Order: sequence, then structure tokens, then C-alpha cells
Amino acid sequence: MIDSLAGAVGPVSVSWPVLLLLAGTAVFTGAVVQGAVGFGPALVAAPVVMLLDPSVMPGAVQVVALVLPLCSLAAEWRHVDWRGVGWALLGRVPGALVGVWVVKAASPEALAVFVGLMVLVAVVLTAWRGTVPRTPRTLAVAGAVSGVTGTATSIGEPPIALVYQHATGPRIRATLAMYFAVGAVLSLGALAAGGELPPRAVLAGLLLVPFTLAGYVAAGPLRRYLDRGRTRLAVLVTAALSAALSIFRAMG
Repeated sequence: MIDSLAGAVGPVSVSWPVLLLLAGTAVFTGAVVQGAVGFGPALVAAPVVMLLDPSVMPGAVQVVALVLPLCSLAAEWRHVDWRGVGWALLGRVPGALVGVWVVKAASPEALAVFVGLMVLVAVVLTAWRGTVPRTPRTLAVAGAVSGVTGTATSIGEPPIALVYQHATGPRIRATLAMYFAVGAVLSLGALAAGGELPPRAVLAGLLLVPFTLAGYVAAGPLRRYLDRGRTRLAVLVTAALSAALSIFRAMG
């Protein structure tokens, strides 16, 4: 993985520790966001890791996406909405399978633009209408969309987060953490079964785990700040920023 990272920068002379630090800083920042809001590591980490070494994507960020939710669950597991997780996962399973097909057959850039536009529309509509009904149907649909985009691009958080935007901070973080932990396992398994999870991608993700844990710890003060009635705004802003960066990365 380190050799491939070095090769990704071409003629520029940059040592592998510097490259690991760049990727680690992005993961750390994303972990701070997820530790506070409930989702977001791929928002920052995926574009940076893709730039440094596309061959480890999306597997490396999926490994990070598995580790970070476990931290949230260790602290707030009592707040999980188990019924909601079940309906969302019902959609996630077929979505993950479609996501593997997308990795093999479709243009990642086109998918990123489409998903980004849909998320931006959803953010605008929810901000205007004020709510998204949290029903079995909306959860299953959000889970399916999340399964496709999460497996194909590592950015699958916004659809589920928008459904839970009116929940309390602990409920959002715990429920999303449970959903993303199981979802990451499903996506990693689907990628492995489809031959799209090389060993170097797993190694890259494991090397980034320490940065992930540090980011979660650093998010503590921000969690307390957002829990004073500011979590919904943070969810909408983070979802919109995630969508905008997805579109920018694809068109850049």
C-alpha cells in the first residue's frame, strides 16, 4: 500500500510517511465530524485517499467506516433505534450488491454527480419542509440508496442521516453507528466477493485506524456543543457539504 501511495504522486518526491500523514489527517478530520454529528468520515477522507492511491478505494475507507462506529456504540449503544436500523438494513443489502455492480460497470464520476445532486435536493427539501417522515418505507429506500453509494463511492451516510435529522444527538449518533457498522461489514463482504477488495486496501485502512480513534476522542467537546439543540443544523450542513464535494471531485 505504501509503495502504491508513493507511486500515485508520480515524479514528486514525497516520502511514504508524509503520504500516510496526509491521508491520516483527512481521516482524523472526518472522524471528528462523525464523532460529533454521527456521520462524515468519507466526506473528507475519501477524496484524499482517492487522490493518493485510487487502488485502495473504496475498501480502505470502508475499513475506517467499520472501526469508527464501534467507538460511538461503546459510549451510546443504549440510544440505538433498533427498529429503524432493521428497516434501513433491509434496503442496504440489495443496495450493496448493486454497488458492487456499479464499481465494475458504471462510471464512478457519473454516480458521484448523480448522488450528490440527489442529496442536495433532499437537503433543500427537508430544510424547507422541516421533516422527512421516518417510516419503514423511507428507511428502506434510504438504506438502499446508502448501500449503492456507500459500496461504490464510500459516501453512503447522507440518505440515512436526513431521515434521522430531527432525533436527539445521542439517538442520531448511536443509530447511525449501528447501521454503518453493519453496513460496512456488508459492503466489505460484497467487495471481497466481487474481487474488488485487494489486500493493500485492507492494509491501508488498518494503517489509518489510529487516526480514526484520535479523531473520535477529539470530537468530545464538539458533541457536547451540538447536543444543545444544534444537531439538526449540523446534519443538514454536513450532508450538503458531502454532496457538494462528491460533485466537485467527480467533475474536477
